[in-house]
Amino acid sequence: MTRVTKWALAAAVLAVALIVALLPRGGDDSAAKPSGDLGTARSAAALRPCPAAGAAQPVKQLEGVTADCLGDGGSVDVGKALAGAPALVNVWASWCEPCRTELPVLQEYAKQQGAVRVLGVQVQSPAKDGLDLLAKLGVHLPSVYDGNGQTGPVRTALKVPPRLPASYLVTATGDIRFIANPPTFVNTDQVRAAVEGAS
Repeated sequence: MTRVTKWALAAAVLAVALIVALLPRGGDDSAAKPSGDLGTARSAAALRPCPAAGAAQPVKQLEGVTADCLGDGGSVDVGKALAGAPALVNVWASWCEPCRTELPVLQEYAKQQGAVRVLGVQVQSPAKDGLDLLAKLGVHLPSVYDGNGQTGPVRTALKVPPRLPASYLVTATGDIRFIANPPTFVNTDQVRAAVEGAS
């Protein structure tokens, strides 16, 4: 190898080292990016806070099951959050057409006197898509995010069927009852009747 070739090789190595040194680093910024990406969508959706864990005995079927609060990204212990009082749990996805019909109905039901708590569970779709849909529909129900894959801890615990939406009544004593009829709520009277029938 000639002296000129050695100098050219050394210069090339230094140039590559300089380029690598100037490249942006991933580090903490990349870890924080998903939350930052959802900040605008979360503000637009303006979801009500997810329920907090209470002092009551956790719902046995959901004991130890956690999910992210769609509204703020915090961790929710679903079994503890639903303990002690009746709740309607609605599993939905942003791509699900019947869900788009049902979510506003559940929003209206939740505003009525005597309504049980309603908790949405977004599944099988990106969190941003869900937040954008809720903002578009004007639905502000507290919701948790159960992931974008085919399974998630909440879906697994509830044994959610492939067809969405799927609704469940969690009783004050912690029993969970799947609501099969109707498969999709189209008015608040149906929601109230289903809740009373499953209680």
